[in-house]
Amino acid sequence: MQNPSVLLSGPGQVAIKDLALPEITDANDVIIRIAYTGVCGSDVHFWRSGGIRACVSADAPLVMGHEASGTIHAVGPSATHLFAPGDRVAIEPGVSCRTCQPCKAGRYNLCPRMRFAADPASGTHGTLSRFFKSAADFCYRLPDGVGLRDGVLIEPLAVAVHAVRLAGILGEPGKKVVVFGAGTVGLFCAAVAREFGAAAVVSVDLLPAKLQVARRLVGEDTCRTWVPDGSLSPVDNAEKLKKECGLSSAVVDGGDDGEGGAHVVLEATGAEVSVQTSIYTLRPGGVYVQVGMGKRNIDFPIAEIGEREITVKGCFRYGPGDFAIAMDLVARGKISLDGLVTGEFAFDKAWEAWESTGRGEGIKNVISGPGA
Repeated sequence: MQNPSVLLSGPGQVAIKDLALPEITDANDVIIRIAYTGVCGSDVHFWRSGGIRACVSADAPLVMGHEASGTIHAVGPSATHLFAPGDRVAIEPGVSCRTCQPCKAGRYNLCPRMRFAADPASGTHGTLSRFFKSAADFCYRLPDGVGLRDGVLIEPLAVAVHAVRLAGILGEPGKKVVVFGAGTVGLFCAAVAREFGAAAVVSVDLLPAKLQVARRLVGEDTCRTWVPDGSLSPVDNAEKLKKECGLSSAVVDGGDDGEGGAHVVLEATGAEVSVQTSIYTLRPGGVYVQVGMGKRNIDFPIAEIGEREITVKGCFRYGPGDFAIAMDLVARGKISLDGLVTGEFAFDKAWEAWESTGRGEGIKNVISGPGA
């Protein structure tokens, strides 16, 4: 096979097929030889359900994967000043149209004509191939010392950068932040919040092993961890969290600060009970950012939003500057990627990586590219 590719044609229906080699058709194109593709929660949704909003089908199977790293294989004539064959890169997996109103307004992640890897709506194939074509300005050279396997982590780190920027933590030191979920994105949200000036970060998850990683990644001096009590209501869990993690009312300028609670909550699970607990964890005037994807219809405590004037923000992928900031944080040693890739699966066993991730095993599983 010249370009072996992992295609999904329905829930649990996967095959390896030889697709045509990608060709340079735009002067800004680059072709990347894929080294690794990371597994995201959305991959598990596709594997189990065939998609999220749009679905794959037997008539329109799709190459999976979007968190990827590799080496430059070919370069278009307008991109030779950026890359040369052999350069190691992380890939931003969505290329926007650059001409619509959201793109021109600096919100290209909302581009209606986005060509995102492994997206059935646009019919764009993903990165689980030997070769993948992208735009040169959506590729980022990996820093020295960062291997290709760890390079897949730049994409979820960019998601976290986008979320923390939305939360308004940078430039306002002293904020207390709670991150619900200690998966890859949640862990990075906690680490970026610390780096952007949070005074305290609480990482919340059901799995103590993941919380141990949070303490290592964020730092024992800043990070506290907490496990919810499944027998309690979201309200009671929130009160317990605030009391046990130092988020209760505090004395400020001679008076208390109201009900206490977090200044910012980053919700990185999408689980209904976690969303509810998150809202009750915030102090009046706090900021809530929805980072994780979950069910489309849930019981949301909307009265709390109005009565306590909480700001609610959605977070979708990443926008201008997020990948560059993520790369800079890694290059300067502010955020370590060491030990976060915990499982590696062969290209022809990609579905085993999806299954493992679906069972909650490890932090980040990756799938190696096909051999020569």
